[in-house]
Amino acid sequence: MILELDCGNSFIKWRVLRIDGITPVDGGVVSSDSDLLACLSDAGKFQLKKCRLVSVRTQEETESLVTALVDAFGVSVARAVPTREMAGVRNGYEDYERLGLDRWLALLGGFHLASGACLVLDFGTAITADFVAADGAHLGGFICPGMPLMRNQLRTHTRRIRYDDMAAERAHESLAPGRATVEAVERGCMLMLRGFVLTQLEMARQYWGEDFVVFLTGGDANLVSGVVPDARVVPDLVFVGLAMACPLS
Repeated sequence: MILELDCGNSFIKWRVLRIDGITPVDGGVVSSDSDLLACLSDAGKFQLKKCRLVSVRTQEETESLVTALVDAFGVSVARAVPTREMAGVRNGYEDYERLGLDRWLALLGGFHLASGACLVLDFGTAITADFVAADGAHLGGFICPGMPLMRNQLRTHTRRIRYDDMAAERAHESLAPGRATVEAVERGCMLMLRGFVLTQLEMARQYWGEDFVVFLTGGDANLVSGVVPDARVVPDLVFVGLAMACPLS
């Protein structure tokens, strides 16, 4: 079986595919290397042969995880690396190595699935937007705080803002002006999120009219899906690009 990993700053997203490289068997999200190893070792249900991963962590952190995987499962590990051009897409950063690898793989995957111009919106700890033209030119993008960062900044720097995740989820049932602090914060952040999305859509229309595909990915994509009803929600878009960057024969 094939293990795929998306190692972010806060979490590791993982999934296991059959050896055909297509059919998912299992997957999840964990917060540490040890939790990942525990999931993969559970009841010995996975017979891992190969692994491919993308990491935005430090070189030392990534090396540590790779070593742990090799020691535990004896897998061969392929890692995505920065490139100026791949699969018809040209990296738009002046210093192409500075574009986050997760963003690069997501826009690779988006362009591949769209077969044309696309706007890739990724809603994780941070929110990213990337524009790829029909000829594969990456026009650049934007980064702003996601819901977790916005929420935590307010909780950290405003003493009287205190509420739990369950209260936050209930606050999302409406976008009416908040009548409690949790409602005011969560709905305010939500409106900022939606405003960002609408701005990106308007910019994409200035580039391409209506001839483009919008992709939503990341853990909070569901929060804005109603704003872009025609968007394609692809939770594993990074993994689509990872398979392109690290083909396993």
